Amino acid sequence: MRSSLAWRSGGLLRASRIQYRAYASSTTDASPIKVQVHPAPNSGKIRVLLLDRPEARNALSRRLVSDLRAHVSEIQAENGSGPTRALILASNTDKAFCAGADLRERKGMSHEETLDFLSSMRNTFTELSNLPIPTISAISSVALGGGTEISLCTTFRIFSSNAIVGQPETKLAIIPGAGGTYRLPALIGVNRARDLILTGRRVGGAEAYFLGLCNRLVEVTPEEAKEEGKARQKVLEASLQLANEICEGGPIAVTQAMRAINGWQRGEPSENEAYDVILKTEDRVEALKAFAEKRKPVFKGR
Repeated sequence: MRSSLAWRSGGLLRASRIQYRAYASSTTDASPIKVQVHPAPNSGKIRVLLLDRPEARNALSRRLVSDLRAHVSEIQAENGSGPTRALILASNTDKAFCAGADLRERKGMSHEETLDFLSSMRNTFTELSNLPIPTISAISSVALGGGTEISLCTTFRIFSSNAIVGQPETKLAIIPGAGGTYRLPALIGVNRARDLILTGRRVGGAEAYFLGLCNRLVEVTPEEAKEEGKARQKVLEASLQLANEICEGGPIAVTQAMRAINGWQRGEPSENEAYDVILKTEDRVEALKAFAEKRKPVFKGR
């Protein structure tokens, strides 16, 4: 693993190498999202958003959704050429990654307020899914309902072996309402998605990996699961390692590869359009020069 990750001997991140900042908000209350910033290879940064509503198991409140959208919109405005090279969503509590909608808050909403909230959440999730940089969900505990739907919006999902995910909405007389009914089938197939959504059953990390719901599975022993923060730490470290591996590539190449893959149904035209962009970059020339000189390339995103 690259030294820029700056691990302690026990695997903990060096606090001196992580920048923490409070995110601007329309209220004076502390944001339910904490932010870490890690250096990315070559240039730029990896932004980590830690959901931090432990008392509500990171349930999706109006404030949490609003603050998440502010972060996503800021990254979207960079258009893939800004300092943010990758985004990781994780939890700052062992209780849950995200337990879904905040039902206590929703209970007090009028019909119109509920519709407004659903619209805001759906738009936020769609913007997240459309970000031009790699995004990763780091899930080390429980992700249900909207928590699972958030993960479906990211490019990758890394689970601990003791993670639990599911779409239990039909047990509450509703259905997944923030992308679950179409993002889940697109990811794991209609037949498997139908099973999970209609039964509302929960699945563990190993089955989620088998179903194709997660990309990488991090083994957490029973002893480690009892240790406060250990599972979260291991999954976040694995997520940072993946983000760093991706960010070692040319920034423009990564962005164009994502766009070509997202347009896979168009086939060759999508790939050709992306490649045309790459041919004009300084990074492509730098890669050829570095190969000839037998050194690692230094990409600048130009």
